Amino acid sequence: MQKRLTLTAAAILLAVIGLLPLIVMVADTFFVNGGFSAKAYDALLTTSKHQAAPMAHSMLLSFLTSALAAFVGAALGLLLGKTDLPWRHVLMALFTVPLLLPPYVIATAWFTILGKGGLIGHALPSETTEFLSSALFGLFGCTGVLFTAFMPIVMLLTIAHAGAVNPRWEDAARLVSGWPSILRRITLPSIAPGIAFAAVLVFLLTFGETGVPTFLRYPVYPVEALTQFAAFYDFRTATASTIPMLVVTSIILILEYGLERGKVSQLRAEAPGERRAKIELKRWRLPIFVIVSVWAFVSVLLPLLALVIQSSSVGAYVEAFSRASDSIMHSLAFAVIGATLLTLLGFFCGVLIHDPTQPLARSVDGLALFLFTLPGTVIGIGLIGLWNRPMTNVIYATPAIIILGYLAQYSVLPMRVTSATLARIPRSLEEAARLSGASWFMTLTRIVAPLATRGLMAAWLISYVFCLRDLGISMVVYPAGYETLPVRILTLMANGAPNLIAALCVILIAATLLPLGVAGLWLKYRARHS
Repeated sequence: MQKRLTLTAAAILLAVIGLLPLIVMVADTFFVNGGFSAKAYDALLTTSKHQAAPMAHSMLLSFLTSALAAFVGAALGLLLGKTDLPWRHVLMALFTVPLLLPPYVIATAWFTILGKGGLIGHALPSETTEFLSSALFGLFGCTGVLFTAFMPIVMLLTIAHAGAVNPRWEDAARLVSGWPSILRRITLPSIAPGIAFAAVLVFLLTFGETGVPTFLRYPVYPVEALTQFAAFYDFRTATASTIPMLVVTSIILILEYGLERGKVSQLRAEAPGERRAKIELKRWRLPIFVIVSVWAFVSVLLPLLALVIQSSSVGAYVEAFSRASDSIMHSLAFAVIGATLLTLLGFFCGVLIHDPTQPLARSVDGLALFLFTLPGTVIGIGLIGLWNRPMTNVIYATPAIIILGYLAQYSVLPMRVTSATLARIPRSLEEAARLSGASWFMTLTRIVAPLATRGLMAAWLISYVFCLRDLGISMVVYPAGYETLPVRILTLMANGAPNLIAALCVILIAATLLPLGVAGLWLKYRARHS
């Protein structure tokens, strides 16, 4: 009873935080002065011809980005996860860095390199500079930036799924065939659902992106909807313009779920100490390593170095701290608070989805995934519709509304990490505690939680990174005087000096990567002294 009540309360809390604002948002568009009305959709229907082009742009951008990410990410995941390529872990970490940053920071870095007066733009002929600039500002630039930002999702999920393929199948196949045939007939079919799921995630995250298209001036539907929301005096009419994004996200997730149901792969967790056969690249080992290393340098290190070089003056950082010190402190404080609350909520929801016997397990997992893939601007507008009332001004007019947005959109991250961590803890320990008379809550706090410490720390770090990099929710709901650093950077991009923008981006990158580096060093220290 104690377990069911606690986990049900966690599920209800997630529904209130994330689902209720969306329900209220949709309901408000149909009710005016207590009566049913569809007038809010009149403007949407009358301007549908004008909004068809931005929607087509969004779909095309999402398709190109997800297709490229699926192809390259899967190939890279197999290379780093199943071959004897040198420095695999270093390369994996490098390729993951763009996922930890707001995508528009990557766009800013490439503008610093290729833009007029950029690091290499000024050294090139004017015709070449014009060509590179026009390519960056548009579909191709947006696709390249978002591909770099979201490709690690496919890469990491491919590595995880490839490591879970039953090794006995591959070992048996090696007796009669080579690795190319094994990959084509066994490994890839087994992990195909995981790659497809990753591609869907990339598609939906790209579809909801606003920062990169805004900076690179590519008209997409989320930006148009956000512009209308800011411009319309009628809140209901403006809110109606966000409904198509809600519908698109729902349809794609439902289709992905339907296609996934009949494709159950024989995947299993890797047993401790189990060794898997690595694909020997032999004479291709060095050439492939050089190609992958050069690509890592060009796509990851070069943009970061460009920002450092652009901001390499004391004056730039002095001005950055003087103009955005409050935003820096807001972002750090909100990220720490949001990550802590996300880890707590994600822990209990993770316990829930880890136990398939719980009636709400599948629903909670689906809801959390839906909220994560939904554009942050839609969640933000839903939060405004729910909390912008005299009785709830203590939430709407304070940073609490930003924290609620973080809890709504990013709960799936600590939830999935907790569930994966619990899968590695023997159930026999919990059963022994119950036989000795311990309550479920005591078992959870004194046995399960201590054993899951590393997983909970990883959940906190992941939550911290995504809260710190958030733009969609923060841009819509932040109260006056509580602007976050990503919002401040995007605001200053219109008229700020390039070295100031670069300095702020470097500060954001440092604030993101520093806790991850400290955690890595602490884990190394613990491993050496344990």
